[in-house]
Amino acid sequence: MSTTAMNPMSFRNRIHPHKFALYASFASIIMMFGALTSAYIVKHAAGDWLEYKMPSIFYVSTAVLILSSIVLHTSYIGFKRKKEAVYKGMLIVAFILGIAFVVLQYQGWQILFASGMDLKANVSASFLYLITGLHAAHILGGVAAITVAIIHAFTLPFIVTEKRRIRFQLVLHYWHFVDILWIYLLAFLLLVK
Repeated sequence: MSTTAMNPMSFRNRIHPHKFALYASFASIIMMFGALTSAYIVKHAAGDWLEYKMPSIFYVSTAVLILSSIVLHTSYIGFKRKKEAVYKGMLIVAFILGIAFVVLQYQGWQILFASGMDLKANVSASFLYLITGLHAAHILGGVAAITVAIIHAFTLPFIVTEKRRIRFQLVLHYWHFVDILWIYLLAFLLLVK
């Protein structure tokens, strides 16, 4: 008989399968954006790069995204502490802030496009739209997850169970991940110009 089978505590120390799957998806997302930012650096070094000014609305959208992470975390804490009003209210605010981030990103793209940074102008514009657009798609995935969390919050009886806590924790971890990813991408785009 193995020592794992004899020791029931070892099962509690193992990562939940859903968390493992989420973290594995983080690794693939990191590799994808790592490949894109590497290609950005290589293409930038080629010399045919159009310099651009990052619209200030991207800084506003960054603040909105950071605030949304704080708000979603507050909702999670409210859930764990059985404060239903905090849990539900902050969940809705996080959803609104997530949508606001995407709207602000779109407005930033419009400003760039109006300044001559269209997809045909230069490869630098293509990289910028690709990197920020893929991130926005991941944000929309997070907004969808928050939507499901809101449906659960308002349709299921308010009971704090381990299953619901883990489900909410998955949404929270994903949201924090895309938040940190955006901060990295924005810093990268500003530094490598």
